[in-house]
Amino acid sequence: MAEWTSDDDLFRLIRAELFTAVIGDVCDDLGLRDRFLPPEIRPLGGRAPAVMAGRAMPVIEQDIDEPAPGDKSFGLMFEALDSLGRNEIYLGTGATRPYALFGELMSITAMKRGAAGVVCDGNVRDTEKILELGFPLFCRGSYALDQRGRGVVTAYRVPVRIGTLDVSPRDILVGDTDGVIAVPRVYEEQVFTMALSKARTENRIKDALEQGSSASEAFRHFGMF
Repeated sequence: MAEWTSDDDLFRLIRAELFTAVIGDVCDDLGLRDRFLPPEIRPLGGRAPAVMAGRAMPVIEQDIDEPAPGDKSFGLMFEALDSLGRNEIYLGTGATRPYALFGELMSITAMKRGAAGVVCDGNVRDTEKILELGFPLFCRGSYALDQRGRGVVTAYRVPVRIGTLDVSPRDILVGDTDGVIAVPRVYEEQVFTMALSKARTENRIKDALEQGSSASEAFRHFGMF
């Protein structure tokens, strides 16, 4: 039986005790291999301000070539942004050109709606302002080129593929300085129960090593091999 009874409880445990490496190891053990987003998707500024944990709210961006004169539309972007709920993560993908998919004002909106963070399979802008907010945001890079007239949001809360990884709405995303991992919703109880156990065991091994134990002795004693 899970030791959490709500998303708030689960994500609090993840932020306090887990990290992407241990979650990835557990996924490997369960046959859920290669659950990480591409390694080029990194925390904005190079280092995550905190562990990000929440449920995916996928958003699809599409390039456009020649907008109509005077057209200032972003497609469904504002609708998608306003639909964000507590503990959700805006997951933007689909652009094939380097314009920015997210910025400061969007970040403020997401924060006010209780979102847990943002992941963009592309660039973002207003980097310094977003870093000042301390809001978890992962992306491929920073580039100020506006998406207006270059891309529009065409759908949200739909399954997406990023690299070779399929992510569905409400899957759990966890991100830290080492990257972002996606855990399928159907496996979340098993994955995070095992990950918490593994992380706590690793902490005991760490204590043993710091007290002078040999690696082979400590790992064998705690059943890690």
